This record gives sequence, structure tokens and C-alpha cells, in this order.
Amino acid sequence: MTQRREPTARQMRLAIELRRLRQAAGLTTIEAAALLGVNRVQMSQIESGLVGVSKERVRRFASHYACTDKEFIDALAAMATDRARGWWEEYRGLLPKPFLDLSELEHHARFLRSVDMLFVPGLLQTEDYARALFSARLPELTHEELELRIRHRKARQESTIPYEAVIHEAALRIRVSDRATSKSQLARLLELSEADHITVRVIPFDLDDFAKASSTMTYAGGLLPKLDTVLRDAPHGSILLHAEAQLTIYRTRFRMVEAVSIDPLRSRDFIHELAREL
Repeated sequence: MTQRREPTARQMRLAIELRRLRQAAGLTTIEAAALLGVNRVQMSQIESGLVGVSKERVRRFASHYACTDKEFIDALAAMATDRARGWWEEYRGLLPKPFLDLSELEHHARFLRSVDMLFVPGLLQTEDYARALFSARLPELTHEELELRIRHRKARQESTIPYEAVIHEAALRIRVSDRATSKSQLARLLELSEADHITVRVIPFDLDDFAKASSTMTYAGGLLPKLDTVLRDAPHGSILLHAEAQLTIYRTRFRMVEAVSIDPLRSRDFIHELAREL
């Protein structure tokens, strides 16, 4: 087994799920290694995503761990089988790993949902809007680093999977650059909201009792609900959440935010009026 230098987020997720299955079966690493005919070091490497596993081995693991959820086992086997290099691999070593993890997550998602409070979500940004955000970063990016980020963001926007974006009015009003950039961004939102795979909803300022619903997030649907993932921004990067309790919380959070947002048609009218104000 060839050891990986840096497992991808998807490879790590498979490893985590295999570890969870072992723990649910009440087996230690040593006990599981003995059942599976590998040594303790190999077992640890598998559960750390440092080495890959075949779909046959995934099914063998599931059998020894007494997992009878056929759909789940099939989904894990599919994750083990999919070893194609995605378009984002051209950026490996050029952009920080979280950029690649996000691209991989979006590529494999069955659907995407996002809630954004301060900025228009990346998948819906114009180039000028994205450039203004990246240019504000400290320490300042070099020209090459800036252009790489812009090119990567534009490549992400080629996705056509179902995407529902809930955007707070604050994000629509904040001028990350000048008036022209804001107006162009609102026009782009109106254009994208007409796409078959994109739904845009707005949360207006004029809303009571919103604190319990607010939560910036990106929610990516997996092959099965238990393989969903939530991405949250953190001060020094982003974190991926996928424990069942966490997923339940963020599913509920999204439903709450969606419920207080205005419907897509009224949201387009709302954005149009904001553009007219500019």
C-alpha cells in the first residue's frame, strides 16, 4: 500500500467512516487488524487516510464490523473506487489545501445549500467582486496568488448541481469595492437566479426574532444523508463537520433560515430594487 503525503478531504471522510464502523462494532484497532489480516500500523494508516482501500476491502471491513446497511456500504465502496483526479488537482501545491477540499466537496455533492450573512457566496460572485475580497486579505497576496484564486473560483462556478443560496440583505448592501462592482454583482445574482439549478432567497433586515435562525454555512449533500458535510469558516481557515449530531443541527438551522427568507420570486424583486437604488 502506497502511503499518501496528504489525504484529500474525501479520502479522510472514507477513513473516518471506516473508523466509526469499527468503533460501533466495539473493536479495538488491534482486534480489527487481526480480523482483517493487516498489522496495527496498516490499520492506523487506513483509518488516518494515509493509505487507500479497495471497494472489496471496504465490503470486508463492513462484514467484520457487522454493518448491514447495504446502501451505506455501497456508498463507501463508491468512495473507495473513485480515484479520478479532479480539475482542482492542477492547483495542488499552488493554493492552500482548504481551496482544494472545497472544490472536491462541491464536485461530489448531490446538492448544495448555503447561508451567507456578510458576503455574496463564492459560487455566485462576479470576478470584480471576488477580486475585491481577495485583495483585502492580510497579508496581501502577490499578483500570481490573487490570479490563481480568481481562476479557481471561476472554475468552481462551472458546477451545475442543484444549489440553494440564502443571502442576508447585509451581504447585498455591503460594498466590497465601488458602486459599479456592487451593481454588477446584483445584476449577476438576478441572472443566476433564473438558472434551473440555482435558487436564491433573501433574508431582509426587516425581520423579527432572527437570532435563533442565523448561521453562516455551506451544506453539501452526500451519496446518503449520513454522508452529508457542513463547511464552516473559521478564523484560520475552514472546518468540515460530519458527525450525525452536527448534521442534524445544521439541517435544522437551514430549515429555520429558509423559513424566514422570502420566496425566490420576491427575492428577485428585492434584489432588483436594491440594484435600482444604486
